Amino acid sequence: MTRYVRDMRGYGPDVPDAQWPGDAKIAVQFVLNYEEGGENSVLHGDAASEAFLSDIAGAAPWPGQRHWNMESIYDYGARAGFWRLHRLFTGAGIPLTIYGVATALARSPEQVAAMKSAGWEIASHGLKWVEHKDMPEEEERAAIAEAVRLHTEVVGERPRGWYTGRCSENTVRLVAEEGGFDYISDAYDDDLPYWREFGARDQLIIPYTLEANDMRFATAPGYITGEQFFTYLKDAFDVLYAEGQEGAPKMLSIGLHCRLIGRPGKLAGLKRFLDHIAGVEGVWTPCRLDIAHHWAATHPHRRRDRPSTMDRETFVATFGSVFEHSPWIAEGAHALELGPAHDCAAGVHNALARIFRSAGDERRLSVLTAHPDLAGKLASAGRLTAESTSEQAGAGLDMLTDEERETFTRLNTEYVEKHGFPFIIAVRDNTKDSILKAFHRRIGNDRRTEFEEACKQVERIAELRLKDMLP
Repeated sequence: MTRYVRDMRGYGPDVPDAQWPGDAKIAVQFVLNYEEGGENSVLHGDAASEAFLSDIAGAAPWPGQRHWNMESIYDYGARAGFWRLHRLFTGAGIPLTIYGVATALARSPEQVAAMKSAGWEIASHGLKWVEHKDMPEEEERAAIAEAVRLHTEVVGERPRGWYTGRCSENTVRLVAEEGGFDYISDAYDDDLPYWREFGARDQLIIPYTLEANDMRFATAPGYITGEQFFTYLKDAFDVLYAEGQEGAPKMLSIGLHCRLIGRPGKLAGLKRFLDHIAGVEGVWTPCRLDIAHHWAATHPHRRRDRPSTMDRETFVATFGSVFEHSPWIAEGAHALELGPAHDCAAGVHNALARIFRSAGDERRLSVLTAHPDLAGKLASAGRLTAESTSEQAGAGLDMLTDEERETFTRLNTEYVEKHGFPFIIAVRDNTKDSILKAFHRRIGNDRRTEFEEACKQVERIAELRLKDMLP
């Protein structure tokens, strides 16, 4: 048995109604990453200078040396870019979420005071703006704890949101285990918040963005002009706003950096975007903590039994009768590579059908012969499975006239004599009349054609049964 931990299903085709406050059609959320003073530098005890997200083309770390140009670019973000953005967003009355690197915040007391005065949320961006991917688990756990401690000391209250950025495969779990975060944003996999389970903890995830993000001014392919940034943000907003008008409101996250968008020529594109959304009705511009509180109140997590986490005995007991009297199919499906994508009707059906399809003709025939005749002797004797009883009753096969019953009996006998298995049809897709028409049409098929058709009908019956059991 193997399990695939990645979740590529998400909400599937049934996206929840976000129910944003004021019946908003979209939530537009701006993040300002405050990393200046928390980046790699020998001054900070690091082995080399920073090389990530700056306007220096082809930047590389300088081992054991200060990189004066790199430092001055980061310094620009703190000295000039931050204040330009502060004026822009306070003037527009739009709150920001700050992703604050704890050591950077500690080196910028005036900026922290301005963030607090503006009422902005200050979330944690880790202890230092460095890679976590190679950290041993206990080292990363300690770095998370120290980030919370230092943030609380500098800001005056602990962070309620977390975003690492350059995270490891353990980061989200370790942050969830810390236990004090209303949301984590180290994910890029959805347009809406969602819940994840870590042991006994239900952790809210609010996905972030790397594309509606000014970091693309410093990466390739990326933005060259502020107008390109504006165009991308406008297009993203317009598509999501239209979805909201159609009853499926989403969230647009926009990522900013003081040293990047804080430059005048880049800022012009951001200003155009703020002007674009200013006159649009039904736009909510919260901080991320507002989104977290709204989602927790409106869409609280509800735990349920998930097929991919069931033990073999529970899985077979739950799904063993989906294919009529054939628990071996569920036994085989449980041994497949199941994951979150299989925690729904379509997912379990696919797993069960794979086992059925890959079985030889003899085993598939055993599934066909396990099905009862339609309106036959077992039905009259009340000896059908609960599923078959309900399905036949739904098509009116339990209320036949004597003439209709005689017709079904005759057709059943002729069909079995010719093909060697009962006539099978997904009765829930049909009426009594359409079943009889199909009976007359299919009885003349050759056996191979009818065998394959019967197998398709068996799969369809299983699909309908699973839709009664799972989302």
